[in-house]
Amino acid sequence: MAEGSRPVLIRIRAAIPALRPSERRIAELFVGDPEVAAGLSIAEVAARCDTSTTTVVRFYQRMGYAHYKNLRMDLATEVAREQLARTSLPEVSGDIDRHDSLEGIVSKVAANETLSIADTARTLDMDALAGAVSLVLAARRIDTFGVGASALVGLDLQQKLSRIGRTAINWHDSHSAWTSAATLDDSCVAIAVSHTGATVDTVEFLAIARASGAATIAITNFRESPIAATADVTLTTAARETKFRSGALGSRIAQLMVVDCLFTGVAQASYDESMAALRNTYTVVHDRVIRKRT
Repeated sequence: MAEGSRPVLIRIRAAIPALRPSERRIAELFVGDPEVAAGLSIAEVAARCDTSTTTVVRFYQRMGYAHYKNLRMDLATEVAREQLARTSLPEVSGDIDRHDSLEGIVSKVAANETLSIADTARTLDMDALAGAVSLVLAARRIDTFGVGASALVGLDLQQKLSRIGRTAINWHDSHSAWTSAATLDDSCVAIAVSHTGATVDTVEFLAIARASGAATIAITNFRESPIAATADVTLTTAARETKFRSGALGSRIAQLMVVDCLFTGVAQASYDESMAALRNTYTVVHDRVIRKRT
């Protein structure tokens, strides 16, 4: 792809929160039905989105394209790739709606989450991941924080790091997170999780930690977000959200995938120490299992 380092649909999804209303309608057309959009002229896109051709030109230039035909070609390529990716998934189309059966809901959620993981794996910055691994490896202490569904992801990372002997703390409320962040120093790492990258409490946590001298890592879906501006390293997901956004379907699973990659990188880099800790922690938990009487 000549026009940017990330696939076009992922770039468009990531840009939506920052777009003007007229540009957002164009983005939603492309994301909602890229196969149809790839066949439309500039004038046809403008008519469907109730905007001007000038706005369409401004939109594709904002996405990194000098010519509209290149955007259409990349859209067509992405449509073909997604069709191939979906061949191993149940045949579903569209978003979840009020008439879906439970079987249809399961199929659509499975497709959404599978493609969120696949897109994140394709676009995850390996240099950024390596940088995050190095920071965690060198840290005396790691603090994690997120709000809502992102809090569960922060807790998952904290538990994983604790299993391999890392001093990791997850904070459940913002005031505790902020006061802890204020006590960090340059031997510590603060990791914040936010799908939008604009959750005020989470951004503030990372900003306080950075001001205290700690290294900072953000896990977010949007590179151009407030939280990325406060992070030394940003790990970007490529989640696909449905209209049931409050359930954090695609975002949570993509975040967990990034957390698993970060944890595994840390564990591998300290292989002998981590494997010994995993064996010990497994034994402690396994020995607490209630066994059936013979």
